[in-house]
Amino acid sequence: MEQRALGRSGVAVSQIILGCGNFGGIGSAPAFFGKGTSRDDALRLLDDAWELGIRTLDTADAYGGGRSETVIGEWLASRGSDVRDEVVIATKTFNPMSDGADRGLARPRIRRQVESSLERLGVDRIPLYLAHAFDPETPQEETLLAFDELVRAGTIGAAGASNFTAEQLAEALELSTLEGLTRYEWVQNAFSLLEQGDRETVFPLCHEHGIGYTPFSPLAGGWLTGKYRRGEELPPGSRMTMRPEGSEHYRTARTFDALEAFEREATDRGVSMAALAIAWLLHVPELTAIVIGPNNVEQLAPVREALDVRLSQADHERLGALFA
Repeated sequence: MEQRALGRSGVAVSQIILGCGNFGGIGSAPAFFGKGTSRDDALRLLDDAWELGIRTLDTADAYGGGRSETVIGEWLASRGSDVRDEVVIATKTFNPMSDGADRGLARPRIRRQVESSLERLGVDRIPLYLAHAFDPETPQEETLLAFDELVRAGTIGAAGASNFTAEQLAEALELSTLEGLTRYEWVQNAFSLLEQGDRETVFPLCHEHGIGYTPFSPLAGGWLTGKYRRGEELPPGSRMTMRPEGSEHYRTARTFDALEAFEREATDRGVSMAALAIAWLLHVPELTAIVIGPNNVEQLAPVREALDVRLSQADHERLGALFA
């Protein structure tokens, strides 16, 4: 699997990144801690992802209330030094670790949280560390100073920003330049056929400043897999039955029209909808790598399919236009 330079960070990542947000929970929501992908299934996923060529793992301190990082640490400890040395870990902080716990990007909290992540992961350095969301209660200069100290100390390799708007990112980049502080070297936002807003806002900043981009939610919470059908009940246990707030706006006649046309395109090519959706992202030049968050080993199959799909520029534009 191709390895790609992540902006100007000096770190290379595999073009597919294994998202570990379902390990021991469903993202950072305390209500789902202890649920999601079990420990044993997570370990199998890590093994299969490695065999597929995935060398970058994406997690966060609050995923599963720390369970995601703990499982990754256990897996790393079980593997030889050749594997451990090759794996690139990206983790994040912002969300609370439990109900009622603190959150945010204040300098003391970042220092505390990075130490706890190092302990759970069983490593002495984190190559990639992200602000998991913008913190309106903490000046960006304070957050950047904390990241700068961690980079200078060698505790983290580079800092990134997740769930930032173009305006928030632009402010951070300006502060880094003016104050001589470590800057955000890449952005991790939601981007997919159904979520293309960053193309007009964040992408120009990435071009101007040489910043990488690693999108999450490439299948739009399952919407691009064909899981949700016009006029049908939501599948039991699906994301839309548990955490619909982020995807409810997709449930429109226009979306179903686009999905049905997209399914015909996938059928004509002999691939799954999920594989074609991932392949479309792999052909977007602004994207450094794609964060894929499967729940089980079987859900890695579309990744294998996608790596073999080739799209002409005309095909790529036509598929993107279905959802414009």
